[in-house]
Amino acid sequence: MIPPTPHATGPAATPRTFDEALAAVTRARGPADLLPADRADAARRYRRLARLLHPDTAPPARRTEAAAAFVRLGRLWADHAGTAAATDDTLRTDGHTYRLGPVTAVGDIAVLRSATTAEGREVLLKIPRSPSDNDLIDAEATALTRLARHGDPRFRAYTPTLVETFRHHDTADPAAAPRQINVLARTPGLRPLTDVQSAHPDGLDPRDAAWIWRRLLVALGRAHRAGVRHGAVLPEHVLIHPADHGLVLVDWCYAGTGPHTPATALVERHRALYPPEVAARRPVTEATDIHLATRCIEQLMGPRAPRPMRAFIAGCTLPAEARRPHDAWRLLAELDELLHRLYGPRTFRPFHLPATT
Repeated sequence: MIPPTPHATGPAATPRTFDEALAAVTRARGPADLLPADRADAARRYRRLARLLHPDTAPPARRTEAAAAFVRLGRLWADHAGTAAATDDTLRTDGHTYRLGPVTAVGDIAVLRSATTAEGREVLLKIPRSPSDNDLIDAEATALTRLARHGDPRFRAYTPTLVETFRHHDTADPAAAPRQINVLARTPGLRPLTDVQSAHPDGLDPRDAAWIWRRLLVALGRAHRAGVRHGAVLPEHVLIHPADHGLVLVDWCYAGTGPHTPATALVERHRALYPPEVAARRPVTEATDIHLATRCIEQLMGPRAPRPMRAFIAGCTLPAEARRPHDAWRLLAELDELLHRLYGPRTFRPFHLPATT
């Protein structure tokens, strides 16, 4: 009923190596050149291609090629899924009926597929690429539920809203294990920090980075007070609304809600952004999130950060977890003092990003 993969008429041979997968995706002129017509076969073909081409599993010297092919694979998938959605596919749960739309994004562990409820509400279905990642989808549902119950309601817009979570058996592939799916309310107009980096390769003006930094600390402060640690504050997980200066911290699949424990996973291509305790399998704390958030902002500004701000960043990213700030709200107050010294009273600066193609 809800395949996270498209169906098409593709080549008979199934790629078995990285080079074969790379060649298949590169020469495909459209989805029909890559994926078979049978839905279950298409699902298996896509999953194999995704495993072979994912930058974290590709040969280290060829990760740039892998990343480009992986993005192209996602676009081919999204294009074909959009065609499939025109057949008026629906999915029914105990609480809702969803009309399924196209795939909107392909992430490290999951696919986001657009949908509309019977009442006309726009949502996103977060579908794991593999049932083996059901635990990460479930961790996100647990974290978002806790935030909804215990987080400061004034700042609820800084995190996604969980509509429901459920297990789904794909009727097109009865032998496949069920997948845990999270349904998230959709907020239009959001762009990841990776888009900001692409638009400002020489560094973002620190005055523009300031409002992103402040809102990111608010999102973390709310989460930490509710007993939730994000665990993966990375550029693609920080979404902003440029015109409204809004921010949403997404992908809570790596979050922890109990006593401090090691990270459940590490996004390999961002290994350099993580503090030492993550790779060492030591507990993730509030200081871990603050370190990651600071690295995101540091990347945005690049060489344009003034010296006092670089010193502030250094204090937030010390190697020793115990020496780093742990209280995001207190750190926000200290950041505001620094910004006032550097730039004077806060003023609204219009911010725009070029449209993506």
